Amino acid sequence: MTTERNSCIRCGECCVQSTPSLQREDIPLVLEGHIRKKDLFTVRRGETLWDNVREEVRPAPDEIIKVRDRDGRCIFYDDTQKACRIYEHRPAQCAALECWDSSKFMAVYAGPKASREDFIQDRVLLGLIREHDKRCAYERLASLVQEIKPRGEAAIEQIVEILKFDYHLRPFVCEKMAIHPDETDFLFGRSLIDTISPFGLQVIRQPDGSFFLTTLEKSASKG
Repeated sequence: MTTERNSCIRCGECCVQSTPSLQREDIPLVLEGHIRKKDLFTVRRGETLWDNVREEVRPAPDEIIKVRDRDGRCIFYDDTQKACRIYEHRPAQCAALECWDSSKFMAVYAGPKASREDFIQDRVLLGLIREHDKRCAYERLASLVQEIKPRGEAAIEQIVEILKFDYHLRPFVCEKMAIHPDETDFLFGRSLIDTISPFGLQVIRQPDGSFFLTTLEKSASKG
């Protein structure tokens, strides 16, 4: 038997199944240091993701800033206490989430989302982010993947160059701009090496530093 309820029983299901994305009203949480940039990652436009609201896999229509997870669980969830470690400063989606009534959450979810530009003032860094978005766009990758069959090695080489740019930009920015490596998934989104599988490809790093690009079934190219 089940009974209707209207309050949280601290089961933790909402915290262990997914993590929130940030709305514009959450901007002060980051600027004031309650949530750090290394606690976040960016889902870039066009990246394949599981949409919890629509319950489907689809390309992200716009940029999304999300709280990191650890094995699917929100990094701020305390398993022992079954509680949020930043409860007083939790994101708006978390504050609005009531598993017995989704109306409040959906109202917040429909509001304007936060973006990387809301948290970054450095013009040089913003320029690098924009250049990365342009050169490493998921739409561009998708187009090149479609060209592998008619163009062969030429298309593969272009994909490898995109992967190399994404891979090498991160440590370069960390070194030159004194940025913590854990912040790069927020600045540039998750590494393309880790997010290219929905295109039917995978990347293996060779000991000599080269990239071995393969399909999920067979070898494709080394670069």
